[in-house]
Amino acid sequence: MVEAKRGCGGRVTIGAQSEQDGPGEGPGRPAGMTRRRRGEAGKPARTQRPFWKELPLLIVVALVLSLLIKTFLVQAFSIPSNSMQNTLQPGDRVLVDKLTPWFGAKPERGEVIVFHDPGQWMKGHPTPEPNVAQKALSFIGLLPSAGEKDLIKRVVGVAGDTVECQGTGPLKVNGKPLKEPYVFPGNAPCSTNPRSQFKVTVPKDRLWVMGDHREDSEDSRYHQEEDDKGFVPVDDVVGRAIVIAWPVDRWETLSVPDTFGQKGIDKAAVAAPTAVAFAGAVPLVLMRRRLLRHPMHGGRARN
Repeated sequence: MVEAKRGCGGRVTIGAQSEQDGPGEGPGRPAGMTRRRRGEAGKPARTQRPFWKELPLLIVVALVLSLLIKTFLVQAFSIPSNSMQNTLQPGDRVLVDKLTPWFGAKPERGEVIVFHDPGQWMKGHPTPEPNVAQKALSFIGLLPSAGEKDLIKRVVGVAGDTVECQGTGPLKVNGKPLKEPYVFPGNAPCSTNPRSQFKVTVPKDRLWVMGDHREDSEDSRYHQEEDDKGFVPVDDVVGRAIVIAWPVDRWETLSVPDTFGQKGIDKAAVAAPTAVAFAGAVPLVLMRRRLLRHPMHGGRARN
């Protein structure tokens, strides 16, 4: 505190500054207004950069992240045709999981997948020329590239499966008839079209795919005369469609129907190898038991 004292001669004296006062503090001045923290004296205050200077960096980071997500994680695809109705409608946007294939996961029965054209499936289908906005959205992964010829179907059979359609159905996998509520209303699971009558066994690393709109889907059934016999190589699969993301009122996850999890659907695919292994093991077991019972072969061991 500063004290004013009037002496006998009328003079006013000002006392020394109190030790409690900080540097630059005095009467009439709020504490801390001019006081600097120890060690900060002489340093200029840090100013925040204007937003417009940081905006280009933010845009670059966003683009890099979107490219990484598009390449390795999730990508959006649009539905151009009726082949997957009513599960998917033309104009829907689906998000495709591209991550799990990197860890060795392979498509399973019932999954809706996006895959590259394995041959001439899209022959005769013109590729539209994208505008500037479509190119930009494709670049950041909100739309697929217009130059990519990709298809979307449901996996019906995987390696080792026997898939067949006779008459109007039902569709059978490994002898098990499928209940297919996802098939377009009014469509039979199989049709009387000769090209829709088939019985195939899916080779290793191949898939048999069909559209849910059976009467309006050029799927594996219609490409059996090509080099791949209608089968889709697993390596051509982009990923599994996991959700309808647009329009908002159609948001829905694309789960595997229960019919593909029915008991015994895997039995036919593995029964033959198991039976052969068991048949080959029986004589070996019997021979071993016989040797254990008669180790001397006649009662005398030979040196």
